[in-house]
Amino acid sequence: MNLDRAIFRMAGIMILTSVTLGWLVSPYWLLLAAFVGANLLQSSFTGFCPAATIFHKLGLKPGAAFTCGAPRAGASV
Repeated sequence: MNLDRAIFRMAGIMILTSVTLGWLVSPYWLLLAAFVGANLLQSSFTGFCPAATIFHKLGLKPGAAFTCGAPRAGASV
């Protein structure tokens, strides 16, 4: 797994968890989803993502999350 996909996976898990807890426990849990969304938005403008820094230190390699139909590096065509 590369860094990009780990970020998407973590954000998705956090948002789905927040919505589920907001439904079952308290609407205040929706603030977590808002925080995750705001962090994704700011990182799209600034390029800084705290989770990416942590995952990079854990050894995940950066990668292209979307190839848009282009073959990946090292893939046989």
